[in-house]
Amino acid sequence: MADIKYEIIKEIGVLSENAKGWRKELNLISWNDAAPKYDIRDWAPGHEKMGKGVTITKEEVEKLKDLL
Repeated sequence: MADIKYEIIKEIGVLSENAKGWRKELNLISWNDAAPKYDIRDWAPGHEKMGKGVTITKEEVEKLKDLL
């Protein structure tokens, strides 16, 4: 499996943190040098490991805001 390249462009906020220090975060991330998208996922301290998450466009964030 190929390595996944990512760059956290902007750390927007932390939604929660578990007992092991992993945090569910909302960030703006560029995956594999593509245009940045909003991303919600669990991160280990220091962002060295990540869990599964969801990546959404700005338009999808606006729609989600309307739905909430």
